[in-house]
Parts: sequence; structure tokens; C-alpha cells
Amino acid sequence: MARSLSRSRAARVALTSTVALAAGLTLAACGSDEPAPGGAETGASEAPASGTVTIVAHDSFSLADGQLDEFTARTGIQVEVVQPGDAGTLVNQLVLTKDAPLGDLAFGIDNTFASRVVDEGVVVPYSSAVPAAADAAQHAFGDGNELTAIDYGDVCLNVDHAWFDEHGVAEPVTLDDLTEPEYKDLLVVPNAVTSSPGFAFLLTTIAAQGDGWQDYWSALKDNGLKVAEGWSDAYFTDFSGGGGGGPRPIVLSYASSPPYTVPEGGTEPTTGALLDTCFRQVEYAGVLAHAKNPRGAQELLDFLLSDEVQEQIPTTMYMYPVSTTVDLPADWAQWAPLAEQPYEVDPVEVAENRAQWLEDWSETVIG
Repeated sequence: MARSLSRSRAARVALTSTVALAAGLTLAACGSDEPAPGGAETGASEAPASGTVTIVAHDSFSLADGQLDEFTARTGIQVEVVQPGDAGTLVNQLVLTKDAPLGDLAFGIDNTFASRVVDEGVVVPYSSAVPAAADAAQHAFGDGNELTAIDYGDVCLNVDHAWFDEHGVAEPVTLDDLTEPEYKDLLVVPNAVTSSPGFAFLLTTIAAQGDGWQDYWSALKDNGLKVAEGWSDAYFTDFSGGGGGGPRPIVLSYASSPPYTVPEGGTEPTTGALLDTCFRQVEYAGVLAHAKNPRGAQELLDFLLSDEVQEQIPTTMYMYPVSTTVDLPADWAQWAPLAEQPYEVDPVEVAENRAQWLEDWSETVIG
């Protein structure tokens, strides 16, 4: 049986409401009802945190077994996890509940949504003092410190090598290849409106095609494009290489996905990422405004930057850790390299045009 890409990465569809991540974790009463301070500019407060801290995360948030138990043993703080859906759903919920938040700390806000969260006043400034914070600063959003980078990776098209070998078709390489007749009915991508990687791919096409991006999507649609509701549906159901036996051998996923398709006893993955189609995604954590336990949120954010969590991120969340001092899995260097020149769109431009781009995309692709 192949080592499958864990369904915890299927965080790009709405699944869970409130989940205790560590099995058997007993949840204690919430902390103080006082709102979060206007801006904690240094490390976690000297006053000890207590009670329960609630992290509101997209539904691919996952730590290694026992790590939250270790956090509780170390700090005395119990952890509750609330997962309203994928990153897009997460951000919508954070904005809608910003005056009475669902928790204390947010995780999974990526660089395609960061401007909205900051502009809406969802999070308050916090500067972690742990060593990896310096590495996180290399991925900082804007000029403030409302958000702290935790991990990053490339959203790229993936192909099923076995399908192309079996059918005698050359694998695509570039975005433009996907409009060619030999790739008709082969591509599936998540919905740009409901999916974070889906929106990242929309930004990829905007960066690559400029003013002609809508024409490009029209060409994809004419060539049999399928749009799935979220990443999970696209990868596990529609993609032929995702373990579900789907009919489409080209899917939008991550540069880090292929190592998890190495068959048991095999030496190489059955899938690969097209590194000329990538968008660099950064995921952030932030202390929520009006949090009931802001000190606990700060301590949990520090924990996400700790060596023990950072070194497990490749195997728990399939992203690159921001820390430059922890070791990556051996097979990542060979099978999960980052793109040398990923596509980028200025976050200010994203903030100014997001609504119009999504409206235009929906009109062009969904109809």
C-alpha cells in the first residue's frame, strides 16, 4: 500500500466544529474574560497563563502525537482546538466573530488572506522571543507584527506519473500546456472562492497571464477543467494519483505532496510537482483581539515556533518549517524541492482586488 498523503491535509474543506486534538485531553474552564491587550510587543507575559487556550485553525492543523499534552504538562494550560473549515472558511469566521472570537489564537491564515485579517483588526500585535522568531521574520507580512509565520510551501500542479506512462502521453510542464488538446478533461483544481490553494492558483494565473488571465481560464474551461469544492475533493476523489482512483491525472496540490506517494517498499513517488506552476504560500498564527486568554495564546504561539513542533511540521502538516535550524525529512530534498521562481502577487494588490478577481473568476469559470 502506498504511503498516502494524510487526510489531515484535507484542510481545504469545512469539516469539524470543535475538536480536541490530543486524544483524551481534558478541557478546563476558560481563562480571564478580559480582552486582549492592545499590543504585546515582546515575548509572553511574565504573569503565568492558566485555564484553557483555544486555537482556531483550518482543518489541516495537526501536531505530532503527544505534543499538546507536552505543552499542557509544561505550562498547565489545556488546549481546545476549533476547526471551522479550510483557510477561506477560517478567515471568514474570524472576521465575522472578531468582536466575540471563537478562541484565543488563530492558525492557518495564509498570505492570500493576511491583509483582510489585519485590515479587519482580527489580530493584535505580538513579538515572540523564541529563537525561531528571527526565521519567521523572513516571511513577515507587511510592516507590523500582528501575524507570525509558522510554515510555508509551494502550491503547485501535481501529475500522476503512472497515468501518463500508461497512456503514452507526455506530462505537461507549463501553465500554457494545460490548454492543449492532449490534456482535455485531465485537470482538476479546487474552487478559488472556497479554497485557499484554489485562490493561490488563481493568483498564479494572474501573475503569469496578466490582463489575459480570464481568457486563460476560459481556455481551461473549454479544455474540460473540473472545479472541486476543496482540496480534499480534488486530491482524494478526482485525482488518479491520490489513492481514490479518480479519473484526472493533473491536480492542484503542493510541492511537498509527492514524497507521500512513495509505495511501500518503493524508492520514488508515483506523482510529481510541476515546479513552473507554483505559488509560494506562507501560513501565519496570530493572537486574536478580545481573546479570553491572550497570555495562553502567546505561549501557544511560542510553542508552535519551538524546535519540537517545527521539526515535525513536514510530517504533520506537509509544509516547510520557518525554522532554519531543524532537520527536514531526507526524502524532501529529492522529492519535495521548492520552486526556484514561484509566482508572486503583491499582498496590497491582492487586498485591493480580491473581491473583484473572485467575482470575475466565478463568472468566467462557474457561470
